[in-house]
Amino acid sequence: MTVELICVGTELLLGNIVNTNAAFISEKCAMLGLSMYYQSVVGDNPGRLEHLLRMAKERSDVIILSGGLGPTQDDLTKETAAEVMGKTLVEDARAKNEIQEFLSKRGHDITENNWKQALVPEGCKVLYNANGTAPGIIMEDGDSRMILLPGPPNELIPMFEEQVYPYLHSLQPEIICSKMVKLCGIGESAAETKILDLINEQKNPTVAPYAKTGEVHLRITAKAENEKKAFAMIEPVEEILKQRFGDCVFTDDPQVTLEMAVAELLKKHRLTVTTAESCTGGLLAGRLINVSGISKQLQEGYITYSNEAKEKLLGVSHATLETYGAVSPQTAAEMAEGGAKAAGADVCIAVTGIAGPEGGTKEKPVGLVYMGCCLRGKVYTEKNFYSGSRSKIREYSVASALTLLRKVILKELEE
Repeated sequence: MTVELICVGTELLLGNIVNTNAAFISEKCAMLGLSMYYQSVVGDNPGRLEHLLRMAKERSDVIILSGGLGPTQDDLTKETAAEVMGKTLVEDARAKNEIQEFLSKRGHDITENNWKQALVPEGCKVLYNANGTAPGIIMEDGDSRMILLPGPPNELIPMFEEQVYPYLHSLQPEIICSKMVKLCGIGESAAETKILDLINEQKNPTVAPYAKTGEVHLRITAKAENEKKAFAMIEPVEEILKQRFGDCVFTDDPQVTLEMAVAELLKKHRLTVTTAESCTGGLLAGRLINVSGISKQLQEGYITYSNEAKEKLLGVSHATLETYGAVSPQTAAEMAEGGAKAAGADVCIAVTGIAGPEGGTKEKPVGLVYMGCCLRGKVYTEKNFYSGSRSKIREYSVASALTLLRKVILKELEE
């Protein structure tokens, strides 16, 4: 069954509002196994909306619209959709009563145009709105179905989950469930190579890799008549992935970030950590501070952008800086050692590199970054090279630093 999504509102076209409804609805439809081939945004113009609806009616089984159900003159989604479906608008007594009750409870005056929202297409299914004044609507005309939803997410989301999702599920008995296995320390191409046999032979479930900044996410997707059966199909594939990628797997929880996984390791081994940053300028410490409760592990960090700061705060040798330069494995190592000593921390993760766009040379081009990690006196260094903008190079550097920190802890304390 094919679904088409149309989001109505000039404010969306102008970029005044981020269209979070589209992402939410798309994800829910995918979970139900519905194929969404088209998404559109149209302004508050009845002529253009009508043209789009008539085109959508020819090519899609279900059309979902969000927005344009308010009381003002430019809210014309319902009127336009009813005309396309050949329906007449009639007053819904319950909707009128709920509008009056909603506004009265909040001390708002009721104006004549508020009653416009109580008009619904004759014979439709009304989706009553506990969080606003605009009811949703489901219209059917032969094989065509239109679902009209209010634009505000605090109204749309509960209405969709409580009323629209069960309706769509009744049209499509099978649902789609997925699980994510998140990797670090491996690139997308290398990750795909390790699972090519699964990808080439897959039918149900399927596995697909997605590249993130410094990470690779493997999505396992299964279609079944209910969630329990779908996840039972996913489980053996998930185990295969975990066996193949080993320590590269940092979580299978969609809510867990790389910094959260690193923080959990620090807590598990009762380690204190500090950061020593040059080109990342505090981004690494910032990623760790994203994790609630990290103050027990991370109590201070250092931003040492200049050579003088590296010497003064971290004790990097002047001779090292003169001989090898600030961007070198030797300097990264001394930054890590010095940071751990200065902070009295069990482990220090250090970053030094050339983020660009200026500052690169033939020997040391823009994008060259060295990491250093010192865990209880043992030092590891790593060389990386990134392309892209200054901000992108810094983001990748932070992800690689977190990955190195995790790798060192696993190697030294868990092998």
